Amino acid sequence: MSDTTLHTPDTLRARSEEVSAYLPALLADAQHLAATVLLGEHGRKRAGQGDNFWQYRPAQPGDSRRRIDWRQSGRSDGHYVRETEWQAAQSVMLWVDDAGSMTYSGHKDRPSKLRRAQTLGMAIAILAQRAGERIGLMNLPEPPRSGKAQLLNMARALMDPSEAGDYGAPRPQVLPNGSRGVFFSDFMGDITATETALTTAADRGVKGAIVHVLDPTEESFPFDGRTVFQSMTGAVEFETMRAKTLRDAYLDRLAARKAALQTLCARTGWRYYCHHTDGSAEPALLWLYAALERAR
Repeated sequence: MSDTTLHTPDTLRARSEEVSAYLPALLADAQHLAATVLLGEHGRKRAGQGDNFWQYRPAQPGDSRRRIDWRQSGRSDGHYVRETEWQAAQSVMLWVDDAGSMTYSGHKDRPSKLRRAQTLGMAIAILAQRAGERIGLMNLPEPPRSGKAQLLNMARALMDPSEAGDYGAPRPQVLPNGSRGVFFSDFMGDITATETALTTAADRGVKGAIVHVLDPTEESFPFDGRTVFQSMTGAVEFETMRAKTLRDAYLDRLAARKAALQTLCARTGWRYYCHHTDGSAEPALLWLYAALERAR
């Protein structure tokens, strides 16, 4: 299909209507999921430059006399320094793989890998936005921003897939120095792209987590007899009369991919989590929230 066909007014209008139709549901699911995490300011407050009072502490050798709070010190036998609160507005950058393989679901009553990744991505973005942090998507040219308007922009972008092939790859070049990143993908494609992304991120002082999203059928390989395997875009097709004979080799390769991702994360200071779409999204979000807190 040519670029001209992809960008006709009728096609763009249809895609816009489709995005608008699913947008409220995505936001509702993400907001409901985010509500399971109780956000507090504990753990975010540090001594530093700022306007808000944080605490009094005893004066120490090297403290300037001008830093001493004489009113507070006059109420006790020692000298006390007034410390203000430092709240660093950090950036959280997300990559949600929207390539063809992510649209797979092994059952009509299960969300696709893409929908679960979109929901988790928006939920962690909501939590970050509530904490006053900047948020952004790696596939957008705009820098990360704060505020509720940015959440809506991100949700619209997530509902408008940009990847045309079977497998996607993260884009490390848009990760700001010192930010935190999250990659949501089934990581079925060439692992070299992920290795490059995490290595580049680590070189820029970026820490974060990857969430390995899989459908349970991709873990169990329940196929037997005559089976036609076809990629989600239809670009690859393979037929076998004895699918069960492929199971052990497939599971070995999946285990090897998981091990490679875990090793890569350990080497770059990132964290790894495998999530299955037949389970609740809440444990994944709680784990991710804690992982990003530790990555500060």
